[in-house]
Amino acid sequence: MIETAIVWLLKVLAAPAVGLTSVFLVSFVSATLLPLGSEPAVFAVVKANPAMFWPAILVGTLGNTLGGALDYVLGHRAKTTFAKERKTRWFKWLEHYGPKTMLLSWLPGIGDPLCTLAGWLHLPFWPSIIYMAIGKFARYVTMTAALLYVPDGIWHRLGELLIQITG
Repeated sequence: MIETAIVWLLKVLAAPAVGLTSVFLVSFVSATLLPLGSEPAVFAVVKANPAMFWPAILVGTLGNTLGGALDYVLGHRAKTTFAKERKTRWFKWLEHYGPKTMLLSWLPGIGDPLCTLAGWLHLPFWPSIIYMAIGKFARYVTMTAALLYVPDGIWHRLGELLIQITG
């Protein structure tokens, strides 16, 4: 049953008619602590329609930033539960550099927890969100532009290889 639901969700998200909706949803969910990457969704929309480069980048940035804001709020509310952890070096580092640390929110593995810790530390909300958006925007522009320079033949060979592996 779960497998059927996942296949259905992937088909819905892959539908061209909901390309930007998919980008937003995938970007939002991937900014939470769930392991999901949003760059392939942004790239797929742009690859299918190059005129959608900036709309896809902006929608991905918005979704990912709002997901980071959710992480911030969760961290803000969790502070009282885990107050004893405040003495670790992560907290000291975040307190020292403040909202500017949110420029690193795009980093895989540590970016999403950084957003949560920023909320936990009660770093100023709007400056944190602005720096978060700048970092995420830079990531989408860089990754999507770089992926567009990969020749189509490589993508076709990669697809064929994946089909062979999955049988």
